[in-house]
Amino acid sequence: MSLEATVKYHFPKGQSFSGTAPNTSPDTLTGTDYIAGMGMAMARAPLGYSAFMGKVGVSKNDARRAVSLLTEYALQTCDKVAALRKLNSKIKPAVMQTLASYAYLDYCRSAASLKPCECCGATGFIAAEVVTMKSMLSGHGRREVREQIRVRCKACAGKGVISSACRDCSGRGRVVMRKETERQGVPVMGDCKRCCGRGYERIPAIEAYRAICTITENISLATWDRSGKPFYDRLIGKLEVEESWANTTLAKFIV
Repeated sequence: MSLEATVKYHFPKGQSFSGTAPNTSPDTLTGTDYIAGMGMAMARAPLGYSAFMGKVGVSKNDARRAVSLLTEYALQTCDKVAALRKLNSKIKPAVMQTLASYAYLDYCRSAASLKPCECCGATGFIAAEVVTMKSMLSGHGRREVREQIRVRCKACAGKGVISSACRDCSGRGRVVMRKETERQGVPVMGDCKRCCGRGYERIPAIEAYRAICTITENISLATWDRSGKPFYDRLIGKLEVEESWANTTLAKFIV
């Protein structure tokens, strides 16, 4: 069993926990077996299991636990980076928690994710100046009046959020390669160059740096690009590795 298959057990549609037809065979797994397997996977790979369950929206507590566990991992490994090792001991936990939070948000992002619209500031409306001609009360002449009104944002259509899917491939991660298609005469598909085949736009690392700057000013932009950003990328990779380990662990207990 994979982690993706466990999601349906958290949203049952019937009285049977396993969601399968009744079977009298003694080798058939019961609901207790599934729960025990999930519990063992959670105990063996707590970070990966909690991160995945928070990612798919099963539990917000799992999402907070994943950020907490990732923060502990960041505190244990941050001393390998000179710029982070020199931080004050009172500031370091807050910086690591900020990095862990942004790393988890980037890990949870997909082509179906939504992000706040930057044009309207997630309000759905933008301010526009309108010029109108109004008649005088006396009826003689007209005067020009400039007014500020709220207009629906065209980028998000008034929703305040936009899709994180790549604009070139529409979240598929694959696009038609025009030059190869024209040369061979048949459609040739390839990875999208804009999103590198992911299908969505990642959270810019500079946003994590700006959040850190609100806590401390001891990390310059050059230091961030040289040592801070690679450490931030390792935190994202740690979540992916732990998810893979949790998936492997679950498969050992539930076949």
